[in-house]
Amino acid sequence: MLHYLIKRLVSLLLSLIVASAVIFAVIEIAPGDPAAYMLGTGAQEDTVAALRNELGLDQSKASRYLSWVGGLVTGDFGTSYTYRTPVAEMVAERLWVSLPLAIYALVLSTVIALPAGIYAASRRGKMGDVAVMGATQLGVAVPNFWFAMLLVLVFAIKLRWFAADGFVGWDAGIWAGLRALTLPAVALALPQAAILARVMRSALLEVLRDDFMRTARAKGLTQGQAIRRHGVRNALIPVLTIIGLQFSFLLAGAIIIEQVFYLPGLGRLVFQAISARDLIVVESVVMLLVFAVILVNFLVDLAYALVDPRLRRAV
Repeated sequence: MLHYLIKRLVSLLLSLIVASAVIFAVIEIAPGDPAAYMLGTGAQEDTVAALRNELGLDQSKASRYLSWVGGLVTGDFGTSYTYRTPVAEMVAERLWVSLPLAIYALVLSTVIALPAGIYAASRRGKMGDVAVMGATQLGVAVPNFWFAMLLVLVFAIKLRWFAADGFVGWDAGIWAGLRALTLPAVALALPQAAILARVMRSALLEVLRDDFMRTARAKGLTQGQAIRRHGVRNALIPVLTIIGLQFSFLLAGAIIIEQVFYLPGLGRLVFQAISARDLIVVESVVMLLVFAVILVNFLVDLAYALVDPRLRRAV
């Protein structure tokens, strides 16, 4: 197991190095000069040159890359070109919105999807299975931003059960913060729950055809008991993969939802930084999100070994 962990850690570090180089290269070749953008079209060349020198944009790309990576390692993400504040502070402030939102949505998605997938698999070909699969097909087809606007219309404007005009902040209390995140979390969770339920159903149907499940039934277990004791655990490998990918998506891909609900999260920060050509913010936030994706995949790999004893023996 130790050898497996070391192998995975080396892979994680190599992935981060490659990702940092790709992110820096892609963003640096984007057209436009941040200094010229900040000063406007009427700025004098010497003024633009002075600002470029102040921001460190006149250094070589290799020097800037090494300086940026060294800062990331020590927790110094640099200073925003536009706001002139440390990027780490901006990220930390926005992370307290995006991270709880992603966790909230993932919990809702999992709580809805796993029972639905198990129910559908245990009633394959019956009306319950058809109903669940029809609902999941609708959930996959409907864009989450359209569903978000529908939630705003019904629950915020008509019924006035929830607000949809921003985030009140955690200083107002945990309940107030969760209440503000409920509608965006539901809008993010339901499409993901539809995907996860279909994966859970397919994985469980594969397990139900295995010999050990027939043996469990032959020993006197009912279908429900066999599924609960043996089937679900063995069907979790592909489900864990999807859950890991969904968390990464929910953390990094909620830009539109944050715009709909006026949430000051990481997605909205990236959108604003791109609009302002604030390259250091874009690079740092994207690198942080890539790190989250790679870390989640690493944890999912470890979870495989915990769920499946065969994998523990293999490593």
